[in-house]
Parts: sequence; structure tokens; C-alpha cells
Amino acid sequence: MQLPLHFDPVLLRQDLEALAATPWTAHFVRQNYEGDWSVIPLRCMAGEKHPVRMIYSDPVATDFVDTPFLEACPYFREVIATFDCPVRSVRLMRLTPGSVIKEHTDLDMGVESGSVRIHIPVTTNPDVEFLLNRRRVEMREGQVWYLRLGDPHAVANRGASDRVHLVLDLFANDWLMGFFEAVTVEA
Repeated sequence: MQLPLHFDPVLLRQDLEALAATPWTAHFVRQNYEGDWSVIPLRCMAGEKHPVRMIYSDPVATDFVDTPFLEACPYFREVIATFDCPVRSVRLMRLTPGSVIKEHTDLDMGVESGSVRIHIPVTTNPDVEFLLNRRRVEMREGQVWYLRLGDPHAVANRGASDRVHLVLDLFANDWLMGFFEAVTVEA
């Protein structure tokens, strides 16, 4: 479901460029991908210092803090502040050209469980294929998407440039649920 929010692609890319010297951490679930799927944590579980623990979004954790990487990113901070709900983890997730995220499901990642994952493409290309329930979802830079990732999904970057998404894990409150209620009423 595309949310009725949109962020400036130029400003999103500027914040990404501000992190050019920041190391990316390989995603820790190696069996789910081939190639380079990596992450920069912008908000993580409180007290975490190890890079792998910083990119993990524990579904039962309740205490999250901004990482030092977020300090260099004023627009990412503005984007995050737009979400008037409790913000859990926030990560930049990169899939380099030729890389594939194999079909899998993310447990406890759906609005019905009270945990919502939002994707905001920062950089993408027409040859990125994101499949949810084996149906293609075309996401453009700056758009805001909720995807029920408890359903089967896979991604392939067949293009020549990185696909980077700003990924927010949020607690569903009345403000956030309003987007879903509006869709239900319209349907």
C-alpha cells in the first residue's frame, strides 16, 4: 500500500551522500540473499554497539535510540519526525547491482501484529524487481510504502545502480492506523 506521503528525492540522496564514508554492514541472514545486501543503522536498539546487533530490528525490543550516523542526515531526521508514532529501528538498506534477496517472509512484520515496516526508496532504477506475493511492486524514489512482509517477498536488482531504501520499523498507533482505515473506507 502506497501511503499518501512523499519526500524529496534530491534531499534523500543528499543525506545518503553525506554517509559516503560510512561502512555498510552485510545483512546477517546470509541464506536470504546472493550478492551484496547491506545496511547502515540510523536508529537501533538502545545499548547496541556491535554493527550486526545495530542493524537487527528485534520485534520484542521497546527501547530504541538514534545512532551517530543519523547526525549527518538532517533530511532523514525530518522524514522520521513526520511519522507521528513510536519509531523503532531505522536503517538504510542497500542492494547492489546483480544482487538478489531470495523469497522469504519476515515474522511479526504486519500491521495486524502492531509492527509496521515502511519503505522509502532513496535510490532505485527501473530494473529493480520487488515481488510481494509474487506480484511486482514498483516503488519510486521519495514514495512511502507499507508492505506486509509477513507475506512472501523477494527483490532482484538487475540494474546498473544501487537500490537503497530508508526502512522504518514503527509501532502502530492511531495516527498510523488512520492510513489503513482510510483505505478500508475507500474500498
